[in-house]
Amino acid sequence: MYYSSTRDKNIKLTASQAVLKGLSDDGGLFVPSEFPKLSLSLDELSELDYKEIAYEVMKGFLDDYTEEELKDCIDKAYDTKFDTPEIAPLCYADGAFYLELFHGPTIAFKDMALSILPHLLTTAVKKNHSDKEVVILTATSGDTGKAALSGFSDVKGTRIIVFFPKDGVSNIQKLQMITEKGKNTEVIGVDGNFDDCQTGVKNIFGDAELREKMAKAGFQFSSANSMNIGRLVPQVAYYVFAYAKLVKGGKICPGDAINVCVPTGNFGNILAAFFAYKMGLPIKTFICASNENKVLFDFFKTGTYDKNREFILTDSPSMDILISSNLERLIYLSTGCDADKTKTMMENLKNGGKYEITDDMRAFIDDFVGEYADQKECAGKIKDLYDKTGYVIDTHTAVAGAAYDKYVKETGDETVTVIASTASPFKFSKAVLKAIDDKLPEMSDFELTDKLSAVANVEVPNAVKELKTAEIRHKKVCSVSEMKKCVLDNMGI
Repeated sequence: MYYSSTRDKNIKLTASQAVLKGLSDDGGLFVPSEFPKLSLSLDELSELDYKEIAYEVMKGFLDDYTEEELKDCIDKAYDTKFDTPEIAPLCYADGAFYLELFHGPTIAFKDMALSILPHLLTTAVKKNHSDKEVVILTATSGDTGKAALSGFSDVKGTRIIVFFPKDGVSNIQKLQMITEKGKNTEVIGVDGNFDDCQTGVKNIFGDAELREKMAKAGFQFSSANSMNIGRLVPQVAYYVFAYAKLVKGGKICPGDAINVCVPTGNFGNILAAFFAYKMGLPIKTFICASNENKVLFDFFKTGTYDKNREFILTDSPSMDILISSNLERLIYLSTGCDADKTKTMMENLKNGGKYEITDDMRAFIDDFVGEYADQKECAGKIKDLYDKTGYVIDTHTAVAGAAYDKYVKETGDETVTVIASTASPFKFSKAVLKAIDDKLPEMSDFELTDKLSAVANVEVPNAVKELKTAEIRHKKVCSVSEMKKCVLDNMGI
């Protein structure tokens, strides 16, 4: 197995080299040369726990890691830092199965991959005899930042710099980041939106002069965004796990196809489901759920990706994205792995803000369906689900829930469906409670979490409790044009 860039097929790296590098020097994303097949039957997988399934999935993609190395990374990742031994419970509510991906230390789905990425990365450093300190450079729309900070905090041989839109995340998300204690961490608010942060980080990665300067000073970049294949591969595991749970519970028979519905911004989470499908998991339809920044909805409807539109701040801030970076991997695969064609399309996006795909490419992605839900529809879904079942979901999961309802109404498709529940409602207490009770009085963030605990009959997670007394340690703010200088200052260059 080797990994090539979506923009240059001549680049060929091992899995550990791709994990270590994060993003290709040409701006492309690493894609496997082939998709490994699941080595166990769906029946056999249904008897395994989360860690065992994670190994079965990851061993094919990360084939230059030894069995001992990979199992050690998995054991360290999926331990008592998760508040349930199941790791990712599957809960049925009102016609769909919600895959709860928020039981990790930062109560968001990013923990599922960012709990293991530091171990994959430090193992890759040893395997490739690197003598450089790894600088993790990450842009976040809210959840990746804290999960990455938590994962890499005080990890020897690494430092991490996180950029976030200073006015584009929830108060709890912001507090989680700016109170981070790790000595090797830096968090910087950017006067711009997530796309500005992400583009700034990509430009820094693509700066050849800067890379050379860093190498001389003993540093090398890597990424904790889902642009890093070491972030994406662990996410494949939870879709296989969800399917195995459905078989184990008698909800489906081995071989039955399911649908997946994923609230989508940067396209990594739903792409992981597609990777699971390519491994042999029976998935019929990929329902790509967008909020009012519905660039992906329009893309799947029309075949044109066009980011030239108003950027809308919503109650699902982790999805407030107009440049879905991971879509580039699907585009590359849909061209028959034509790196030149993919590169041209990405240049069109950068220079003109849009690109179009061919009929053949549209046929390749025919199993994807775009749906979207506006703020009112999402609030309505939160309230309706709570009124019917008592089950409380966050604002991002509500996008998927409302989009799924639309899909069923439009198609009549009653295939068993797994909805990716991507964050704890406690990260967005105000919006969730306001949806349930529109006469909610003004309260502080922590009064809101206590109120939500009573409403949902769920204990306030430790990740939120500890914020009450946490010291604010990161106060730096910069413009987009100052991001590179901030990185150089961090390294003393």
